[in-house]
Amino acid sequence: MKIEQLYTGCLAEAAYFIESAGEAAVIDPIRETEPYLRLAQERGVKIKYIFETHFHADFVSGHLDLSRATGAPIVFGPTAKAQFDFIEAKDGQTFEVGDVIIKVLHTPGHTPESMCLLLYDENGKEHAVFTGDTLFVGDVGRPDLLDGVIISKEEQVSNLYDSLNKKIKTLPDDVIVYPGHGPGSLCGKSIGKETQSTIGREKMFNYALQPMTREEFMRIILADQPPAPQYFVKNAIINRTGYEAIDHLLERNVRPLSVTAVELEMEAGALVLDTRNTDAFAAGHIPNAMQVALDGSFAVWVGTLVSDIKQRIVVIADQGRERESILRLARVGYENVAGYLEGGFDTWRQSGMPIATTQVISAEQFEAIFDPNTTKVLDVRRTNEFKNAHLPNAINIPLRDLEKNLHQLNPNECYYVHCAGGYRSMIAASILARNGYENVININGGMDAILKTKLPVLSETQVA
Repeated sequence: MKIEQLYTGCLAEAAYFIESAGEAAVIDPIRETEPYLRLAQERGVKIKYIFETHFHADFVSGHLDLSRATGAPIVFGPTAKAQFDFIEAKDGQTFEVGDVIIKVLHTPGHTPESMCLLLYDENGKEHAVFTGDTLFVGDVGRPDLLDGVIISKEEQVSNLYDSLNKKIKTLPDDVIVYPGHGPGSLCGKSIGKETQSTIGREKMFNYALQPMTREEFMRIILADQPPAPQYFVKNAIINRTGYEAIDHLLERNVRPLSVTAVELEMEAGALVLDTRNTDAFAAGHIPNAMQVALDGSFAVWVGTLVSDIKQRIVVIADQGRERESILRLARVGYENVAGYLEGGFDTWRQSGMPIATTQVISAEQFEAIFDPNTTKVLDVRRTNEFKNAHLPNAINIPLRDLEKNLHQLNPNECYYVHCAGGYRSMIAASILARNGYENVININGGMDAILKTKLPVLSETQVA
């Protein structure tokens, strides 16, 4: 028996490839099928089942394409409803994969059909549990995604309490926990940095697995849940209803565009999405482009900030990373891509077209000019990050909420914008520029760099 975790950092998502005696099962595959088909070919095994622990909201899953490619059936948990052929597994149902057995544990709470998959090794011993979005390292899945749509968050969190106490905590302490997500995922609120654990460790350190009443559990889990990104519901619908094959999609969307073609797309309302790094974008970019760097939580931020999943998009990417950019858009359901600027930004520059830049200064340079009474600081980190440490009189508007809160800012003012390390603040700077804020300066390195200076950083406690 072999277990391989295939972790996709862009989505903070873990898929799993389990093989035994010539057969394999795939759990929670991402949209592209190549990693799983390659593993099956390299190891000479046949993919027998494709398990989905639930209808994913944070990415478009690869279950349909992988099933088409292999003939393996798709397995969802009890109460699942979908517009394609699948096996609706029963609680306690078992599936043989070579010499091992996978047992379904129905664990509603994150979603009604959520299931965990308990793996028994060749000797019939409980070896590992694949917990999807029911249990993470140090956290549990949020219960509010379907609130007001199918089932209330109160009913969901009550179901989660039962699932954890009756199905998860009863497993042996040495059973390995393989969760569906790691840190950075918005499917939990405080997921730990590790991508695997054990039942015993989680019972010891996971706040949600400590002894408590149902009422205490409900209060703790529902407290301080961040709003779900708007694309979550849209992705869940796609995963339930179906989608275009990824190969066909890439064949259509990975298309080189001339400067003239990009101009025409922009005139017709296309969004120019620049996926280059923050330094390259700051040095020069197409006016009104939105910047979301590929080397980061790219898909999550595009899904969070681009409200229309059908928005026409033109990609500006480093040469050789055009296909990757378009594929990662497809992972979260953004499929209306006109193509990419052939030759990258250099082509635009060489054509003599207008170029915009973003001002950037170091934390040390900012320290020399900072005045707590007059300097306008825009902090785009999350509220809890801001409470822990912030500059005096800084304005806190989390990046996810920036565009709808621009009325709090004055386009005639100069704003110094920062986040924790610089990734989010450059996105923010591009959004501000798109909305007519011409005097925006990005603090390179963000709060991480600010903390290394003598700037007067405050905390919520100090302010109180």
